[in-house]
Amino acid sequence: MDCASEEGEIRHALAGIPGVRSLGFQLSARTLRIDAPADVLPRALDAIRQAGFDPQPIAPQEQDDDHAPMAKGLWRMGASLLLAIAAELLDFFAPETLLYKGAGMALAAVAIWLAGFSTYRKGFTALRQGRLNISALMTVAVTGAFLIGQWPEAAMVMALYAIAELIEARAVDRARNAIKSLLDLTPDTAEVRQPNGQWKELAAADVALEAIVRVKPGARIPLDCVVMAGNSAINQAPVTGESMPVDKIAGDLVFAGTINGTGALEVRVTSSASNTTLARIIQAVEQAQGSRAPTQQFVDKFAAIYTPAVFALAVAVALLTPWLMGLSWMEALYKALVLLVIACPCALVIATPVTVVSGLASAARRGILIKGGGYLEDAHKIKAIALDKTGTITEGKPKLVATEVLPSPIPRAQVLQWASRLAGESDHPVSKAIAQGLERSNGQLEQFTALLGRGVQARTAGQTLILGNHRLIEERGLCSPAIEARLAEHEAQGRTVTLLAMDSQVLALFAVADTIKESSREALAELHALGVRSVMLTGDNQATAQTIARQAGIDDARGNLLPEDKLTAIEDLQTRYGATAMTGDGINDAPALARANIGIAMGAAGTDTAMEAADVVIMNDDLRRIPELIRLSRRTRSVLWQNIVLALGIKSVFLVLSVLGSATMWMAVFADMGASLIVVFNGLRLLRK
Repeated sequence: MDCASEEGEIRHALAGIPGVRSLGFQLSARTLRIDAPADVLPRALDAIRQAGFDPQPIAPQEQDDDHAPMAKGLWRMGASLLLAIAAELLDFFAPETLLYKGAGMALAAVAIWLAGFSTYRKGFTALRQGRLNISALMTVAVTGAFLIGQWPEAAMVMALYAIAELIEARAVDRARNAIKSLLDLTPDTAEVRQPNGQWKELAAADVALEAIVRVKPGARIPLDCVVMAGNSAINQAPVTGESMPVDKIAGDLVFAGTINGTGALEVRVTSSASNTTLARIIQAVEQAQGSRAPTQQFVDKFAAIYTPAVFALAVAVALLTPWLMGLSWMEALYKALVLLVIACPCALVIATPVTVVSGLASAARRGILIKGGGYLEDAHKIKAIALDKTGTITEGKPKLVATEVLPSPIPRAQVLQWASRLAGESDHPVSKAIAQGLERSNGQLEQFTALLGRGVQARTAGQTLILGNHRLIEERGLCSPAIEARLAEHEAQGRTVTLLAMDSQVLALFAVADTIKESSREALAELHALGVRSVMLTGDNQATAQTIARQAGIDDARGNLLPEDKLTAIEDLQTRYGATAMTGDGINDAPALARANIGIAMGAAGTDTAMEAADVVIMNDDLRRIPELIRLSRRTRSVLWQNIVLALGIKSVFLVLSVLGSATMWMAVFADMGASLIVVFNGLRLLRK
């Protein structure tokens, strides 16, 4: 199954078989998954054989093996080429001798058989069924050339065609191997702690969930895990595309296939070997290869018309040119056979799948998981992008950004110690941010009380202290115009303010905010440079939304939005600007992600619901991957159309030359397979960094 037209033939062969529920083609891997009851499968395999193919059932673990028949075909191609050269030499040095007529024909016939066995099998089957595919065209052309006495040329054409197909298949495998190489990132074994405390090396596939695994410095992490003990910098580039190592401590998630730095880690397994993040990436990309991009659908339809049209032209040349142009029947037939070789649509139909697979693999290497070739191709159309705030533009974690100690008899150091103690006893995210932002203090607290929705209260060193929000301070009668002014200034910047107070006065203000990722500013600047308008959609109040948008460089901000409001906002952006992408990470973003032209989920922090609803997943939550996606989409589309123009342009030139009588069958095969190789290698350029 070497090209999309042959995939179509197999689809056609299986279309009439009752019980076949679905077909999953992966052209780059040359595999087909048939979903059908067990008693239907033999009939399905027979139908594929009758279509001229040789299906070989494989076990799931064998799907990533190298394509063995390719290696076996090398000696046949070499022998065929040598015999074709020998036939050409006999034709050149002894064209009229009996030796040439006997030995030359025999050498050519053996060369054609060695190189063209598979082509002839598929070709005769297609002709029997009334289908015109590349194998049928080559079968007719080579057989016709042989019968009219052009034995050396027929042998050389078949040998060159087969060799070019082999080179083309190897080149296509490069794109396939770009995905397959991801599998090699995970080690086969893992050191697992046993109930007696000893460590034992087990196959990674046999490691149970919740098992404790030891990862030595410099080793690859075998499974998705959570760090239980130790700390280290992890190179996550194989999964997320990040260029810099990421520090990991207890409680942090680490991915299978990533590389441990200098510290030993003990980690708890959270997913089986078949369900790691890396395994899901590979599965998703392989499924994406099976989906047809818009350009590929167009090319397949065009090829279905183009091939019969040129075949009809060849028949017309063979029958009419002796009457219209005074050619001999042999000359007319030769011209028609040349046309048949030129008619092969291989270069055209291979142009799109190789390019799309290369683009998908290139994106996966960068930590961009694209769920279909259509999304890769359509990303170039994006005119506007809507972004969720928390976890997408911002870190998603509150952080202490400002501390103001007000004038009082209490020393500053004492005030900060009290604040640290009270904040450290609370589980509220804002209190945790304050505790993490201040130096830890180990003093004793008495009569600690949580004040629901307001803050906390406790006694220490004979003093009653409260740490709470604006409402609590007002209730205690401790607010003043000066404090109100300070609160208003912080809140205008999107900050949440907590106050520390005694019975008689406010001692300090602590401003907490969800900080903007530095990468978000860079990403938005790149998006603007690409001509993409940005809009932030958030459930926060409008003042906070506008502040964050201004700091991040976002064009517009819409606050106080519920999930259904975000959906409405996406529809408005689509009406106003055109193709719109949505980026988010939460369950509340899922409706908008599904409604957008392209939904982009933040994968590392994103929920399963958001990732399921999205068309693209950014594995490291870095917004800079989005302009990369758009640039890759534009480049992919450019290469796609370059390939289509090259394939059709080369065919057109040689078509005209053939009609005018200037093209030979040699030139035709070079035009056909040369064009195929050009578009394949042009498509593989997308694999470059």
